[in-house]
Amino acid sequence: MAEQFGVSRVPVREALRILEGEGHLTHTAQRGYYVTALDIDDLVEIYRLRQLLESAAVRHTAGRLTEANLTVMRELIEKIDEAGAADDIGGIARANRDFHFVLIDSPGQARLVRLIHQLWDVSSPYRSHYFAGKENRERLQKEHRAILRAATAGDTEKVIELLDLHRRNAIAELAAALSEQPS
Repeated sequence: MAEQFGVSRVPVREALRILEGEGHLTHTAQRGYYVTALDIDDLVEIYRLRQLLESAAVRHTAGRLTEANLTVMRELIEKIDEAGAADDIGGIARANRDFHFVLIDSPGQARLVRLIHQLWDVSSPYRSHYFAGKENRERLQKEHRAILRAATAGDTEKVIELLDLHRRNAIAELAAALSEQPS
């Protein structure tokens, strides 16, 4: 790889170690690096951590959402619809992430938000797999609209409840999809 990109081996090794640390690659001695396989137990652990951290973040942020925040959330729902119609999984993923971070990103909790970003980064391959299914995208948008309604109403506990349901539905669909794949 270093030769292919015209760089020394040191930055390539460091990049591989970073990707391994983020869970995207696995290293085996004398065999090298390979892409980490999707594993439902791993996803459940990641989503459990997200549930704990995101609930805390939403409790801090939900009462501070402005009309501008809610407008951004509405626009992001539209972007997800547009990306879905174009089968643009990357576009769906970006707008979905932005939608969720409107709910949790606020001053005074930078470390918490940074940890949540890391969990989102590690679980992005799962979401991309999830977004590939048209039914999943339709469910995703129904859930987003319900979350937006609860946020608009200022019902923090309902937002948290809906986010929990949102994650559970994703886990259930991904567990079924991953169990159907050959080992």
